[in-house]
Amino acid sequence: MNRSLVSLRSVTLEDAPHLAEVWTDVIRRVGPEDQAADMEAVVVEVLASDNQRIVVAEYDGKFAGAVHLEHTTMSALNREPVVRALSPHVLAPFRRHGVGTALMEAAVSWAEDLGIQHVATAAVAGSRDANRFMARIALGPYAVLRVATTHAVRSRLSVHRRPTTAPNGRQLTQVLAARRSLRRNRAGVEG
Repeated sequence: MNRSLVSLRSVTLEDAPHLAEVWTDVIRRVGPEDQAADMEAVVVEVLASDNQRIVVAEYDGKFAGAVHLEHTTMSALNREPVVRALSPHVLAPFRRHGVGTALMEAAVSWAEDLGIQHVATAAVAGSRDANRFMARIALGPYAVLRVATTHAVRSRLSVHRRPTTAPNGRQLTQVLAARRSLRRNRAGVEG
């Protein structure tokens, strides 16, 4: 297909329902109206910011995909500047037509304009196509972001808590094992 059919533009408030559709896998799991409202809030925030952009891709005049760009640091600890391309997603009918490449080119162009030497992105772990695409354009793994519900983490942490200690500082399991051993030794001597 002809890549000239792909055009990029800045986001507008009217794009919110389309953004909710393209990012449905990565946004809050609520009803479509709430998702669109969330996207409206995101767009308002982005339009008011100098450090964020949302680039919308159209294919032959139709909404095809989007990417959220942010000028930030590599992490809270690593102060290296980076342009983070968050959720570069393309709607299924427009995949393999250069839309994803155009979105990532927008991220690279913005990084170059800002004099930033790094571009970072994230792809859904289970998305084989997205991860392969990112690898093909030289984006290697840097970190693994793991997410779970607070309840799930709390329940697993309670399993890994240190065992209760006896007043003398010894672990209760060690005290009980020592008592069993003493009982066996006494039974062996008496028997």
